Amino acid sequence: MIHFGQPHYLWALGVLLPLLLAYFAAIHFKKRTRKMLGNAQLVQQLTNNYLPQRYGLKVTLLLIAIALIVISWANLRSPKSEKGSKGNGIDVMLVLDVSKSMLSQDVPPNRLEKAKTFLNQLVPNIEHNRIGLVVFAGEAYLQMPLTPDAVATKLFIDNASPDLAPVQGTNIGAALRLADASLDDKEKKYKAVVLVTDGEDLDAGAATAATTLADHGTVLYTVGVGTAQGAPILESGLYKKDANGKTVISRLDAPLLQSLAQTTDGQYYFLDNTTQVANEIAAQLNSMQTKPLNNNGGYVQYTLYYAAFLAVALVLLLLEVFISEKKRSKRKVKPNQQQAKNKLMQPKQVLST
Repeated sequence: MIHFGQPHYLWALGVLLPLLLAYFAAIHFKKRTRKMLGNAQLVQQLTNNYLPQRYGLKVTLLLIAIALIVISWANLRSPKSEKGSKGNGIDVMLVLDVSKSMLSQDVPPNRLEKAKTFLNQLVPNIEHNRIGLVVFAGEAYLQMPLTPDAVATKLFIDNASPDLAPVQGTNIGAALRLADASLDDKEKKYKAVVLVTDGEDLDAGAATAATTLADHGTVLYTVGVGTAQGAPILESGLYKKDANGKTVISRLDAPLLQSLAQTTDGQYYFLDNTTQVANEIAAQLNSMQTKPLNNNGGYVQYTLYYAAFLAVALVLLLLEVFISEKKRSKRKVKPNQQQAKNKLMQPKQVLST
């Protein structure tokens, strides 16, 4: 349905009333001035080249142009497509490991960048659901609560880095507990968690947290990024070393991630082909039982009409500039042409004999 996006600007149309009153006041002043000059015939001769109708036309064009500009400010629009504001779906929490081990380069360009590429490919395929984001390292942090705004989700994913986690390490249990707390625990379905990590858990609470997710009806999909051979961890441009001075090698712990997923009847994926894994997980999520979503954060794409109003207003303003209030002067006849014309009009004389 066509409506105004900024209807409060329509109050500016009120400026047309004083302008219209000023126009009538100017007309009245001109008529009174003509009468004060006295001789009506003389005044008529002095103003013979003036066209009052043109003045009225110019004012009319100006007022219409102002009205069109105000309407363009009010942003007349009609909805073209609507996403995320209504319909059925599920709640999906994305859980991303941003520990420094994710900067390891055993997968190019590094584990974290590959994980972010995967999530950015996954989000468009599940944007009809509500999506949230948790990042974690030694502790977990809720970056974005559940929202239908896919654009905002991708923005938070792009900004994910180890700088978001002051406490380093890898605490998968804390991340899963925060994801569980961010989901609705009243219904034991319509929920899923997608965990993306290298799986090097330094805390023993991951299995317990996965069991809690299962008890709450949440399905966990785990995505492992990295290799079994592993790679060094970069810290400030140098490879991290242990207390004995040896280079620390970070390796993918696939068995742990497989176990966590199986606890919730979910599935483990090795992040090799990001597009393929994104499509497979999206298919799993989209096949789950859905619920009505009453979202206030959806977005609507509109067809905008303000440009048309501005274009017409510009044309009217140009017309107003080029319309003259004076008559076009007739082409003067040259003196020799006038004499020749007078001569031709004189009666011929008949010579008498």
